[in-house]
Amino acid sequence: MGDVMGQATSVLFEVNAGIATLTLNEPDRLNPISTAVQLGCLAGLQKVREDTSIRALILTARGKAFCVGADLMQVAQWAQTPKDGNSPSLGQQVGDMMAKAGNPIIESLGNLPVPVVCAINGPAVGGGFGLALAGDIVIAARSAYFYLPFVPALGLVPDMGASWRLPRALGPARAMGLALLGERISGEQAADWGLIWACTDDDQLASEALKIAQRLAALPAHSALETRALFRAAQGNTLAQQLAYEKDRQTELIDGDSFAEGLAAFTNKRRAIFKPRS
Repeated sequence: MGDVMGQATSVLFEVNAGIATLTLNEPDRLNPISTAVQLGCLAGLQKVREDTSIRALILTARGKAFCVGADLMQVAQWAQTPKDGNSPSLGQQVGDMMAKAGNPIIESLGNLPVPVVCAINGPAVGGGFGLALAGDIVIAARSAYFYLPFVPALGLVPDMGASWRLPRALGPARAMGLALLGERISGEQAADWGLIWACTDDDQLASEALKIAQRLAALPAHSALETRALFRAAQGNTLAQQLAYEKDRQTELIDGDSFAEGLAAFTNKRRAIFKPRS
């Protein structure tokens, strides 16, 4: 059963068989992070939180690009708008939009109660690079590439979480090189570097994303939240602290319904069927 948020809108939202798909839908403009796209994403992510029948989310886009980053046409219009002494500066306007929409999108993707698959159908540029990396599993089409123009082209710094994720995924040397030099890396190179999960042929991207989402949807309902929290804790913990954290989580989870089902399935040589979200 599908539920689509207006075909003419900047973001499409659909649910089929427990898997939601959030699709950036400004293909003629290569899917910039416009105000409409940001508000559409926030609305779709809220629907995922509210609909307990949803077990996984796919984030993707229509057209030749995944997302080309900031809507610079919109920013240019803001810059040309006459201002008086009480008007916010252009930087303040952009910062306000980031605080109200851009940053909450990245935070919401990282805190959703379901796992997220990002299917990168084309170039992921600027803020679109950060958005592309916000999934739990990221796959890219062979035509996709990843590019940070902030420093060499605009005199800015990476945003949408890219500065947080890239050093952790690639190490400081490659992260700094990508930021300062503005080198493009292909989907294949991103997979080879371990930045994303996999690269696939363009005509296979949608089907591969769906297959992965279906596998994730079959996991215990709390698995994404628990695993994200575990890995985040590891980034700041010593080994001893992380071992203690693992012990504490196992102590609680082993007494839960999911482990009981998994153990029963193992004992009876059958497939585990976990309870849906509640």
